[in-house]
Amino acid sequence: MKIDIDGLTEEELVDLNRRVVERLRFLAQMRAHCTMMKFSIGQRVSFDPGDRPTVTGTLTRYNKKTVTVVTSDGRQWNVAPGFLRAAEPKDVTPRQGKIVSFRPPD
Repeated sequence: MKIDIDGLTEEELVDLNRRVVERLRFLAQMRAHCTMMKFSIGQRVSFDPGDRPTVTGTLTRYNKKTVTVVTSDGRQWNVAPGFLRAAEPKDVTPRQGKIVSFRPPD
């Protein structure tokens, strides 16, 4: 589909520009939403925040363009869903060591 913009007035060009920008924003939001839906609330996720070590936390909320991830130390991150990846579940297996049993008094 070709549009001859040479014949458009300034007002028509401004309107066309506004509609193109709106459409591009909508498409970007739809992509972000689709990526966001690959993850579930409560899921453990991780991401790499640039020059810092990998951050792992729990996805707690879907926002308009981002998701909220809360780490074990209580920090909250708003992250674009394209940067997320599923993290391994927390290791809750007991460590090797002595097992202490407790018997209640008779």
